[in-house]
Amino acid sequence: MELTFTRLFDIVRFQNEHFPQKKSLGHRVDGDWVFYSTKEVMDLANNVSLGLLKMGLGPGDKISILSYDNRPEWKIVEIGAHQIGAVTVPVYPTISPADYEYIFNDAGVQYAFVGPGDLADKVNATAPKVPTFKGVFTFEKAEGERHWEEIFEGGSLEEVEKLSNQVKEDDLAVLIYTSGTTGLPKGVALSHKNLVSNIKAALPLFPLKPGEKALSFLPLCHIFECTVSNAYMGRGVNIGFTGVRNLGGDEGDIKSFKPHFFTTVPRLLEKVYEKIYNKGLELTGLKKKLFFWALSRTDDYSFDKEYSGLDGFKQKIADKLIFSKWREALGGNMKGIVTGAAACPVKMAKVFSAAGIPVREGYGLTETSPALTINTFEKGGAMLGTVGPALEGITIKIDASDGDYKPGEGEILAKGPNIMQGYYNKPDKTAEVMDADGWFHTGDVGKLIKGSDGREFLKITDRKKELLKTSGGKYVAPAPIENKFKEDFLIEQMMVVGEKQKFVSALIVPAAEALKDWCEDNGVDIKIHPAPYNDTLYCISKSTLEDPKVIAKFQEIINGFNPNFSHIEQIKKFELLSDPWDVASGELTPTMKLKRRVIREKYKDIITRVYNV
Repeated sequence: MELTFTRLFDIVRFQNEHFPQKKSLGHRVDGDWVFYSTKEVMDLANNVSLGLLKMGLGPGDKISILSYDNRPEWKIVEIGAHQIGAVTVPVYPTISPADYEYIFNDAGVQYAFVGPGDLADKVNATAPKVPTFKGVFTFEKAEGERHWEEIFEGGSLEEVEKLSNQVKEDDLAVLIYTSGTTGLPKGVALSHKNLVSNIKAALPLFPLKPGEKALSFLPLCHIFECTVSNAYMGRGVNIGFTGVRNLGGDEGDIKSFKPHFFTTVPRLLEKVYEKIYNKGLELTGLKKKLFFWALSRTDDYSFDKEYSGLDGFKQKIADKLIFSKWREALGGNMKGIVTGAAACPVKMAKVFSAAGIPVREGYGLTETSPALTINTFEKGGAMLGTVGPALEGITIKIDASDGDYKPGEGEILAKGPNIMQGYYNKPDKTAEVMDADGWFHTGDVGKLIKGSDGREFLKITDRKKELLKTSGGKYVAPAPIENKFKEDFLIEQMMVVGEKQKFVSALIVPAAEALKDWCEDNGVDIKIHPAPYNDTLYCISKSTLEDPKVIAKFQEIINGFNPNFSHIEQIKKFELLSDPWDVASGELTPTMKLKRRVIREKYKDIITRVYNV
């Protein structure tokens, strides 16, 4: 079927024309799943459009949406805003008050639509510092707040249709703010064309039919779920909205909703696997042996592997006795999972896919709407250890001209209709990532590997930029955190670590002389000596750094600074190091910048211990 939609709000109309659904968008209310039909979604979105017009909003005006859990109202407000040419600014609910203030001011947000909890209070506290801001509406009724349905206006849709017809595919649709190395968020400006082109390229790759079910729990403020949720609608898939905290257990939303498909981040797959593995450990006798025998069969799994003969018989036994229970725990209907936002361990892809729960990994960035590549579900469409081939209409190039890369590797560059318009209000930042020939520089390092049919699969090998990404897919900018902590007199140097990990930690080099004074005041024996590579620097004895009083003091420092940062940016563990970093010892550049890759390699055993204890 030809995908005729060209703007985001066209997608629900496309669904209504080709496969109208009785259960288009839904969520769980008091334990029961409640849905809006396609027609109801359209009617409610029209009410939102009329209401926004009555409030004085129109083309180019900004509204923000934020909620701890995904919900149908998010999409309805989004459609209603886009229909009149307004721009949505989805925001993470957990960011700091300073980030709220910065984003709202930078974007010129006029209204915010928020979920329950403390979000209305957070936004209201920010409002006096945002001259453009006019008010908050809540998705659930709350004392003293205006409910979102209060904006609903009846009447003629003539003005809505007039404005809808004027919206062009190159018009700005969504502003998604992503953290930068400076600590200030950057607004990624995405047009209808950017997002719709990515949806059209990805849709044929989904193993889904109209009327089947997808569970949406990754935050809708993240570009991954923003795009995927629209893609579901373009396929006529019934979407169940929820949040990560509601997923697990016999009463959880996965088992209750019984989805055919969902997207996730690697860390959530790891958590599911950890639960499965721990249950296996609790078994005894023959059941335990069978469990780990079945698990061992996933070690040599590869995509498209076919089982026959004795091997096929063994696989049927493993499937009936063990793997079928895993599928049942995920609702029993799973046709596929796509993971992104962070690197997926090959083991996770193997284990779940071998158990009849196909896992495929994709790659992209907010700036690319987001998907650049994806491993697909058809035969020959996936390769373990890679993030798949480029989507249709997207070109990937490996550029080794600006760095010291391994053979075949280089920075990943991309070109296509999905590439952002630029960073909002930041032409200088846009110029840093977009070259004169239209190539977007991702800041990631990779190489292309040829598959059996000649297709090229992208493999990510490193990160060029300093931003690190946790296993939950959240970006963390290390420099602002490090600089803040170094305000304490006891911290000389610090590097935040946590790439592909579930939380961030820190390597800390104490200020030797300051620590010496503190130790003397607190009855701790300290020994320091000049560093062999620079006699102006001092090394601290290991015994001093292991003293319980010293460790407790640095924990106190950590506890004092952590509230300045969002939850994902807070330091959960730290390691004190004896030797200061220097140019002569190789950890610093001549301009005294951290050589992060060098430090990670030098202290890899310590970092491993931090995350395994």
